[in-house]
Amino acid sequence: MRKHYSAKSLLLLSALGIAATAQAQDAPHVQNKVLGPHGQPELIQFAAAGKVAYRGPADGAQLLRQQLGLGPDDQLRPTRVETDALGFTHQKFAQYYKGIRVEHAAYTVHARGGVVESISGDYEQLGGLSITPTLSVAAALDGALGYVGATKYMWQDAAAEAGLKADLRDPAATYRPQGELVIVRDAATDQPVLAYKFNIYAQQPVSRAYIYVDARSGKVVLQDNIIKHATGATATFATAYSGSRALATETATGGYHLREYTRGLGIETYNCKKGNSYTAATDFTDADNNWTATEYNNAAFDNVAGDAHFGAQSTYDYWKAVHARSSYDNAGAKIKSYVHFDDVPGGAGYENAYWNGSVMTYGDGATTFKPLTALDVCGHEIGHAVCENTANLTYANESGAMNEGLSDIWGASVEKFTCDKLGLTKSTWDIGEDIMKAGGALRSMSNPNLYGQPALYKGKYWAATTTSPSNANDQGGVHTNSGVLNYWYYLIAVGKSGTNEAGTAYSVVGIGLADAAKITFRMEDVYMTASSTYAQARTYSIQAATDLFGASSAQTVAVTNAWTAVGVGTTTTPPAGATYCTIKGGSQAYEWVDLVKLGTISRTSGADGGYYNGTALSTTVAAGSSQTISFSAGFASTAYTEYWKVYIDYNQDGDFTDTGELIVSGSSSSAGTLTSTFTVPTTAKTGSTRLRIIMSDASATTSCGSYSYGETEDYTLKISGGAAIAAEPATLTGTPLGNEVAQALQLYPNPATDALRLVLPGRATVASVQVTDVRGALRAVPYAEGVLDVSGLANGLYTLTVSDGQKVFHDKFVKH
Repeated sequence: MRKHYSAKSLLLLSALGIAATAQAQDAPHVQNKVLGPHGQPELIQFAAAGKVAYRGPADGAQLLRQQLGLGPDDQLRPTRVETDALGFTHQKFAQYYKGIRVEHAAYTVHARGGVVESISGDYEQLGGLSITPTLSVAAALDGALGYVGATKYMWQDAAAEAGLKADLRDPAATYRPQGELVIVRDAATDQPVLAYKFNIYAQQPVSRAYIYVDARSGKVVLQDNIIKHATGATATFATAYSGSRALATETATGGYHLREYTRGLGIETYNCKKGNSYTAATDFTDADNNWTATEYNNAAFDNVAGDAHFGAQSTYDYWKAVHARSSYDNAGAKIKSYVHFDDVPGGAGYENAYWNGSVMTYGDGATTFKPLTALDVCGHEIGHAVCENTANLTYANESGAMNEGLSDIWGASVEKFTCDKLGLTKSTWDIGEDIMKAGGALRSMSNPNLYGQPALYKGKYWAATTTSPSNANDQGGVHTNSGVLNYWYYLIAVGKSGTNEAGTAYSVVGIGLADAAKITFRMEDVYMTASSTYAQARTYSIQAATDLFGASSAQTVAVTNAWTAVGVGTTTTPPAGATYCTIKGGSQAYEWVDLVKLGTISRTSGADGGYYNGTALSTTVAAGSSQTISFSAGFASTAYTEYWKVYIDYNQDGDFTDTGELIVSGSSSSAGTLTSTFTVPTTAKTGSTRLRIIMSDASATTSCGSYSYGETEDYTLKISGGAAIAAEPATLTGTPLGNEVAQALQLYPNPATDALRLVLPGRATVASVQVTDVRGALRAVPYAEGVLDVSGLANGLYTLTVSDGQKVFHDKFVKH
């Protein structure tokens, strides 16, 4: 889900103790400003001459107020400050509006040597939003629990509650959600609302998520998963996946435990014994600290405890050695792992591993997976903990896909770092290869298409994002669309040249995994915010590479070229003053647009929910030139008649109603590629404009509005050498047209006396038939073998409704 944070919302000076009469700073000289798709700045860089002084949060706050144009109700409060190895200080601010926290909204001031270099982030414009709830927190919690629908929650488990109190050393600690009033964007409407935020931890079935309930309507407006599915002595442990390994353990009465305290606050591994209670979990114990295969490679898979312990230690070592980071929170946090977990105690096996916001949890697998404690899985899951303590990317749609992608990146990086150090052999660019019962892997970072992931942004296998992310749609494709970030990382680390599926040639010279990791983590830690999109990841990674290696360095060039390879470029904004009308097909159950090709625009796809905004994809055409556009329909089964219209806003006035702007109009029932040629008028206006392709089941569909079946896709056309308008409409060429009759419901004879024969498109089988008279009353009419017996009807006009089990067809007939 994209969250847009606009320019009115950040800092109330009095909240920072700054006098209202403080003298304003001189305006710094802006060298570069990168705008988001709605025109808000996501990155502002300042020129060397005219940079402003930075002495602390007050200076940063004043600069943000000046650059972002904040109102009196807008607040921005400092949250944390970090200083990196490059000498940058990153002061982070959280957004508030009239004292209410704005979820996922944050801005950062980046300073070095006492002056501000840049600012970056996301923010929300909230003028006029009411902060008075009409729903009680108790009623909101009831709604949230009804939405989750678990049979048992953690606070209903007395042992779990007692364990939490002991872990936190707080007698008042509880898993029961308290509810916090926040402002958040409604995933369905994309509008900010006042909401209650609940941290709901379910025990059966297992889930943990922030659930946001509209404080006025009681509607659940967003779910942000916390559990993200992946899916003193030295011991010798015969692990299941990584051979015999030396592990740090704890000496205890009666033997040795899988606990150690040489890394941060410790690493501990426990046995859930095929149960779902952390408090009932026990230590693994060995008498001589030599954990042999004879002892632990048993029917219970106890040898995988060594893998979990080894994976946690290796992950800690990677972050310390490569990124100078102490544990996932950079404060030495204890890493606790629980193996042999089963959400149904004594069940058939749990096919998941996850970070639940505080501990690692590993199931033993069942039909698909072996126990899920492989080294890259450990690195992946702890990577979610790192993300939670840095960018905290919202677990839905593009931000959620990058959350998953970053975890795959860290899983691969941890695995390669550890293998190089210990002389192990594993497949760096395959994720989860050790845990698959049938072989292969969960995902391939070097070839995402191999396991059904996209290698191109919104290309083949891209899963549709959604306004209603849920587990049923994988939170808007988070485990699928992560393939784009995975492939980008592979390209910058290893390098590759070729042509992507959009027809764009690319060449990336690999910079090695060490530099790739440094750039990626700086992007995640310093620049990304909770709502970051792929377009913003491009901006932020290029800036991270520039910080580390310089603007013209091989590393920055590689990062930039890799984004080209995966189809992510800067967002193309519409012409100033042009706001295009909305349009959307209602259903894509039977047909959709599956190909659009014009110049360098070349996109194949599945159904995109009725409308696809492809304005980030563009091609350049010259005024006066002849062009060929290709497109095609995808069908679930029957190839129905579809009406095609293609528009170009040649004069860039924000509509498609001027003479000559309809460049294609025709129909076809073919699933093959259709082509049309058109000439760009010499008087077309130079610059970027909108190209709109419409496929509808209705011939009357225009350039705006909604229609029943089909899809619309928008792209950007860059016109060169032109000026203002007049073009002749083009016609479809290629597949013959004029076959609408053959693709409609056919009735004969009509008028009918005794029998009316029905023929569906493609001679499909009739699933249901209804006859209504002129009053709308349903009439019982016998039907068999394609023939409707109308002999019992009175003379007159009737409406016939026929379905083939997919589409419904309507027609009229006369009985005489």
